[in-house]
Amino acid sequence: MNDRNPAVITTVPAAAVIEEIRDEIEDVRTYYFRFEDPELERTFAVRSGQFVMCTVFGSGEFAVSLPWSPEADRRHLSVRSVGKVTGALAGLVVGDKIGIRGPFGNGFPFEDIKGKSIIYVAGGIGLIPLRSSIVHVLRHRAEFGRLILLYGARAPKDLMYRETIEGWRGTAGFETYVTIDRPEPGWTGETGFVHTLIEKAKVPVENTVAFVCGPPIMFNAVIQELSGRGLRDDCIISTLERHMKCGLGKCQHCAIGRTLVCTDGPVYTYKQIKTLGEQI
Repeated sequence: MNDRNPAVITTVPAAAVIEEIRDEIEDVRTYYFRFEDPELERTFAVRSGQFVMCTVFGSGEFAVSLPWSPEADRRHLSVRSVGKVTGALAGLVVGDKIGIRGPFGNGFPFEDIKGKSIIYVAGGIGLIPLRSSIVHVLRHRAEFGRLILLYGARAPKDLMYRETIEGWRGTAGFETYVTIDRPEPGWTGETGFVHTLIEKAKVPVENTVAFVCGPPIMFNAVIQELSGRGLRDDCIISTLERHMKCGLGKCQHCAIGRTLVCTDGPVYTYKQIKTLGEQI
């Protein structure tokens, strides 16, 4: 699945230097970094859909989805400042150090879906974990059918990776549809909730899988629309977010029923999610 060996896992925080910081949307920044250890910098590999634990020294540690792709993509994290530790991260500057443990989790099942069309449906910062997958499939474009992105946010100022999306829009064979919830002065694109784009894009059902990430209200509306069109539950893929502490299946903080999100997930099919006994 990957060009590099994904088996290398750091179980203690490895020091990494922040090389660049970009403001994405309100309270969300992207941090580009490199490992201090040249050997780790050379060998650290990930699979799309995995996560890492990010340490802000002196403040704590948090789990974060990977937006960077396994292939030829700068290492970076996109993080919303929502609490003590992520707030401390927001106070760092270029040249400061963070710690990285991982990667952890199962990743997206690309080997199982070769030859299929892929529909990405994302709401708000739900595009962060899907970005890695999109970059991956675009680099292996010939192995998949139709590729469609349906992305929505409350307002233009809430759209993640706008320059990247414009680049994807110009990529041959990748269909992109972007919408905001309500009309705004100056916005000339689509308006309405993201699930309404499913009809506009004429999303196929046969030989198709859907990757869906976003807030619960969006997720449920999209699932209802896709299921109503006949897409099977095992063809709908998402990632679960829970309070992960160790990342190794030891502390049980992320347990849902008999599954541990940190080791069994965070990627699940909707068919699996329905058996967990917990609403998204």
